[in-house]
Amino acid sequence: MSQPPHDGVAHPPIPPFTKRAAATLASALGSVRRHATGHVAAGTPALPVLVVAIVVLVDAAGGAGIIWLPLLAAGPALAATTNEPRGVLLAGLLAGATATALGVGHGVPARELAAVLCALSAVTAASILASALRGRRERVLADVRSVAEAAQQALLQPVPETVGPFQVAVRYSAAAAEARIGGDLYALVSTPHGVRLIVGDVRGKGLPAVGTAALVLGVFREAAYDEADLLAVVDRIERSLARNLGPDDFVTAVVAGHSTPGHLDIVNCGHAPPLLISASGTVRAVEPLRPAPPLGLRALTGQTPSLQRLPLAPADQLLLYTDGVIEARDHTRAFYSLTEGVARHVSDDPARTLTALHAELLAHVGGRLHDDAALLLLRRTEADDEPASVPSGSAVTAQTATSSAQRVTPPVCSRMP
Repeated sequence: MSQPPHDGVAHPPIPPFTKRAAATLASALGSVRRHATGHVAAGTPALPVLVVAIVVLVDAAGGAGIIWLPLLAAGPALAATTNEPRGVLLAGLLAGATATALGVGHGVPARELAAVLCALSAVTAASILASALRGRRERVLADVRSVAEAAQQALLQPVPETVGPFQVAVRYSAAAAEARIGGDLYALVSTPHGVRLIVGDVRGKGLPAVGTAALVLGVFREAAYDEADLLAVVDRIERSLARNLGPDDFVTAVVAGHSTPGHLDIVNCGHAPPLLISASGTVRAVEPLRPAPPLGLRALTGQTPSLQRLPLAPADQLLLYTDGVIEARDHTRAFYSLTEGVARHVSDDPARTLTALHAELLAHVGGRLHDDAALLLLRRTEADDEPASVPSGSAVTAQTATSSAQRVTPPVCSRMP
């Protein structure tokens, strides 16, 4: 027979559902506690915890951990290099708590312990400030990167994998740290006069070179649509640069156009010669028949560029590049041999070829280029070429046709074995 309670009042037994509710509440409280502990642990840097653990282990092993109390200041200092201010504060609190526990345990005089804690507080405060400044710089750098990426998309627009009768691939690397664009430029557009492209290199580096590259690309994209003659496109770029560049500035460039089936027209203005890769894998440089000065220097030399018509058979490829590729040096100051690299990595997929070339180029220089580098590879597909269409309402006058014929140099018909 059950005993009455001590207060003399009979209480009903606890129903099962109340017990279950209590158990559920206890489980929820434990989950919250574990979550809070995990959250704090996640915000605590690893290196400061390691420093504290070392000091505690030294004290436990030899009882001399008190000597190493100043080492605890390294915890918040290390945390400032990788963590946010909250993590640095947690590292400082952990270091202070450890110093207090060890100091009290070893009977350290209050004045000495207070000095250690003041030093830890000062280091923690300075580390919090350093962490905040580092975070601000990282946010500014992220903003700069986003602006650079937007500028790259605006200036160096993505090139489609297939344009007309060509497969196309591009690789670009800027030498400036954290930059996405530089003084090298490229563009490829499909116009009523056929596919046209440009690869160039601006003299100099930095923002002035980027501004000049933007000027050249803007004039090229507009003139490529308006002018039926490829030399007229080059003339418009020359006139624009003559008005806007300084006396010592210039741009080397190769401008190419596909308006005749089976051929590619090339105008080389002081630029490195493109590489013609035959279907059999033979690589040779397409040297200009009549050298021309870089864009922006025509007024000083009086020389005008000429048009060179290059036969391009199915499966032939043409590689255009900038000086940053062929002038790349390794640790022995040896130049990178682009011709040999192309012969090693040429394939039927331009993107795969350039990926292999770019990786080999970076390996040659040790991981980072010291100059901007651009690579653009065209491969003529097996499909028959279609003549370029001329928009309605536009016509090429006899005078223009005659002028173009007079300015065209003899075609390159020889092919090296």
